[in-house]
Amino acid sequence: MLGAAALIITTAFAFNGTELAGVFDNAGSVAAGLAKKVGSLSGAFFAIILLNASLIGADAVTLSTSYAFGDVFGIKHSLHRKWKDARGFYTSYTLLVLIAGGIVLIPNVPLGLITMAVQALAGVLLPSATVFLLLLCNDKVVLGPWVNKMWLNMVSSIIVGVLVMLSFILSATTLFPSVNVKLLTLILTIILIIGLLGAGLSSYLHRGKKSEVTVTTLDRSSWRMPPLRDLPKPEWTRTRKMGMVLLRSYLVNAVLLLIVKAVQIAIG
Repeated sequence: MLGAAALIITTAFAFNGTELAGVFDNAGSVAAGLAKKVGSLSGAFFAIILLNASLIGADAVTLSTSYAFGDVFGIKHSLHRKWKDARGFYTSYTLLVLIAGGIVLIPNVPLGLITMAVQALAGVLLPSATVFLLLLCNDKVVLGPWVNKMWLNMVSSIIVGVLVMLSFILSATTLFPSVNVKLLTLILTIILIIGLLGAGLSSYLHRGKKSEVTVTTLDRSSWRMPPLRDLPKPEWTRTRKMGMVLLRSYLVNAVLLLIVKAVQIAIG
């Protein structure tokens, strides 16, 4: 985050009041602009830092996807395994890197648009990931004594709610550029506060229900998650099902709108 903030501050300092302010084409043009406005050394530093970030992204995103692929299909997946012992894992990882590199090497491909579209897509999908992460952090069968405490759930719920709100604002402004962002933010904030109060009240009323796993009797130092095949199917309440339906419906619509907007920008 400090590195990202440093890049933003540097480019703002270099391009403020110039013809390059607010005009993002691609990372190459930013490096060239820094070299022109500040000095060749700054452009070279930007390119090196961006290369480092891309390598981290390639490792983090593609490896996590390959690990998830292994989990879903039940194949061996770990970097400590050799190629012969985890061919599916290494094959999926290699294919993802080759596909990403192939897209970048396509002649005249709008890299700036792809970068912004991917970042916007990440912003749209982030709330869903955090929602599932929050559900996972409260699954006693999976985490045992490591489940979230009440105060941590309160903080996490606020963070997830704000992310969902920002994601909705992103989708709304993408589809309707002339929308009143301040009014929309105010309305969504009120809805968020009411939703959080309702969720808190529901949690308080159901606090006395006993779970099948007694967390207080489990030892944190010796706890191990059961194998995936041994995990029982989670029980979904009516409220949780309704929330998941709404979340999935929103995600599908938001992703489709984002794709439409990206195509419109590319054509226009």
